[in-house]
Amino acid sequence: MIAPALLLLAQIGPVGSKVDAAPVRFDAATVAKILTHAPLGKPPPDPTNKFADDPAAAALGKRLFFEKRFSSNGAIACATCHDPAKSFADGKSLSEGIAQGTRHVPTLLNAAYQRWLFWDGRSDSLWSQALHPLESPSEMGGDRATIAKVIAEDTELRAGYQSVFGAMPADGADVDRTFANVGKALEAYERGLTSGDSEFDRFAAALRSGDAEGEKRYPEAAKRGLALFAGKANCRLCHAGPLFSDGEFHNIGVPPLDKKPPRDPGRLTGIDEVRKDPFNATGRLSDDPRGERAAELASLARTSEMWGEFRTPTLRNVARTAPYMHQGQYATLRDVLKYYSTLEGTVPAGHHGEQVIKPLHLADGEIDDLIAFLETLNGANPAGADASERPAQR
Repeated sequence: MIAPALLLLAQIGPVGSKVDAAPVRFDAATVAKILTHAPLGKPPPDPTNKFADDPAAAALGKRLFFEKRFSSNGAIACATCHDPAKSFADGKSLSEGIAQGTRHVPTLLNAAYQRWLFWDGRSDSLWSQALHPLESPSEMGGDRATIAKVIAEDTELRAGYQSVFGAMPADGADVDRTFANVGKALEAYERGLTSGDSEFDRFAAALRSGDAEGEKRYPEAAKRGLALFAGKANCRLCHAGPLFSDGEFHNIGVPPLDKKPPRDPGRLTGIDEVRKDPFNATGRLSDDPRGERAAELASLARTSEMWGEFRTPTLRNVARTAPYMHQGQYATLRDVLKYYSTLEGTVPAGHHGEQVIKPLHLADGEIDDLIAFLETLNGANPAGADASERPAQR
């Protein structure tokens, strides 16, 4: 049941004005749009990882997530760049591990809902994604043989590993399987990093149930921003569904961090990389090599228009995960919205981009209201987000 009070869209002055503004009233069509964004629900299953929802695998994965001995310098763990205290991101424009990377670290919160991982989609599962940073020269700089050796020689890690995956191969045999299992344990932990209980979710639940008091608790500025999001600004064209992401790849013309001509091919080479990844859904270490995910990978089309496309990020917890875009080009949400308002600095004409994106010409008050709405997408911290829960380091 939808509350009758929300069946009309009636405002005094333009959306975003703060002078003499009447309470926002949403018509039925807008309410229907709003309700597509909640609830978040449980992460979809991952048949390629039969341990994805195993509590013992998650417990092991948590230990591995904070393990620094996997890095070449013994100083970097997954949690270094995906810091629980920073909403599982790092707050920097470009990643910093063994060396500085070329892209921004996205949050791991709600990553289990993504179909493709990394900005360019070069992984097709959360477990295969987790393996890349372990061996990346600019991130942890480790290698799978050393990682297997660390686990084998640590009494607690070995026991935890064998309780989930069975006996470790003798003398380092089939190190790829051990490495894949490390990724599968990490996924099991990361699947618990969900954050869906936001102020917006509670408002959407109130709308759905006709709870007028619950509707009133949602800030008027956020309602005005939501009206813009679903209406004039049409942000939901790409930031769709409960994740506030269509899961697809787009070139929106954002200039690189160094302001030079773009050099990052994004999705174009991401498709090549995911196809050749031995840990993808079709590989021998996948637990569902002929399943739906494998079929989706096999059917991927690759065209030149994919050059410079990057995955649409989730907007959940977005107010806590600055900076923004694939190189952290914008320091604040206001900077992002000003870009969409003016498209100033867009990649030069003639370069392929999203043709549907036009300047929004937002007033300052409208930007304020959109920020107020985006701030209501912050969810409660999941288990593991408290620094006090970090396993002790050796």
